[in-house]
Amino acid sequence: MPTHYEGTEAERLALDTLIKLMRATNTVSGRLLGPLQREKGVTESQLGVLESLYHLGPLTQSQLCSKLLKSGSNLTTVLDNLERDGLVRRVRDAADRRVQVVHLTDAGRKLIAEVIPVHVGRVERAFAALAPEEQRELGRLCKKLGLSSPEG
Repeated sequence: MPTHYEGTEAERLALDTLIKLMRATNTVSGRLLGPLQREKGVTESQLGVLESLYHLGPLTQSQLCSKLLKSGSNLTTVLDNLERDGLVRRVRDAADRRVQVVHLTDAGRKLIAEVIPVHVGRVERAFAALAPEEQRELGRLCKKLGLSSPEG
């Protein structure tokens, strides 16, 4: 459904494009993350943390915030829940006690090792709606949009 905004043609085009981008994002996210949460009880943010730690090793909370584009307060809640479930542990940095380094536990490593292949398979199936060249073009355009200046 296009916008009903009665601005300039450029404004309507930008709004219509945003609506399509957000609907596509929400649809794909629902297909990917809904089953993951139902099957394994893992949220999108938790998946991001577990996947980052699995591939990159222990990270500070600020490094995770930067990697996942999450606020400190949001990430603290995510880490609290992962720690409660025994999937991560936070360790104070010996050199700077203000810093906490987040580590995967054995249970966290086992869970993410099980989840990643299933999740990647779902991602591949979701994007199979686009030809490989279309996937590359979408990636290029998303990167260009993401790197553009706020004033555009």
